[in-house]
Amino acid sequence: MARILVTGSSDGLGQIAARSLISQGHEVYLHARNPQRAQQARESAPGAKGVLVGDLSSIAQTKALAAEANKIGKFDAVMHNAALGTYPEQSKSEDGIEKMFAVNSLSQYILTCLMERPKRLVYVSSGLHSNGDPSLQDVAWTSKRSFASFQAYCDTKLHNILLSNAVARHWNNVESNACNPGWVKTKLGTFNAPGDPQAGARTQVHLTDPKQDVGSGRYWSDMKPIEPQAGANDIAKQEEFLKICQDLSGIAFPKN
Repeated sequence: MARILVTGSSDGLGQIAARSLISQGHEVYLHARNPQRAQQARESAPGAKGVLVGDLSSIAQTKALAAEANKIGKFDAVMHNAALGTYPEQSKSEDGIEKMFAVNSLSQYILTCLMERPKRLVYVSSGLHSNGDPSLQDVAWTSKRSFASFQAYCDTKLHNILLSNAVARHWNNVESNACNPGWVKTKLGTFNAPGDPQAGARTQVHLTDPKQDVGSGRYWSDMKPIEPQAGANDIAKQEEFLKICQDLSGIAFPKN
């Protein structure tokens, strides 16, 4: 039995994945952004070991969440599933950072750096990462440029793979992979999506289960590794992304 944390597991793919891992006998901890969502998570995933609470748009709360997770002890696997979808108007976090970047990208970096290293890390990306901008210019949308929600989302999904690949390169004792669950019927994906959410969660569950042999530094879709866009494999871009996150969060990436 493995100890596993699934972020963003009060509903959607995170909740489905958590329930699947619970059914396999794993010790699963859920995560929600506030106490109300935490209660929803508990009710929807009976058998979970506990629920950690923290708003991932906040750097301070994300740091506190990492500290709470470390009090539990070392996790065997962490699934970075929490994400915001597109929305019409730009929304800034308490730190002055665009919320989509704060939740989808920066929080994953912070938790990765501050939590005791698990054996396995899974970063839930998207096929839309192929539209992400590998230039990494103004990733947090702090300039006066016009906010483009769809582009911002695609960018964060590229960031997920950049982070996963960087972790795989630097941490030889950790298996780190990213995955695409597909466009499935969830609140984030919209309920008009064509895909089945149960099928969509299969790949991230497979990658998270420490019993599975999945390797490291790969991008997976539909239960098999595929090639991401070229920018995701650019080592210089991976290092640039780590530096951007370090500057925004004040947390250095532990490369050894």
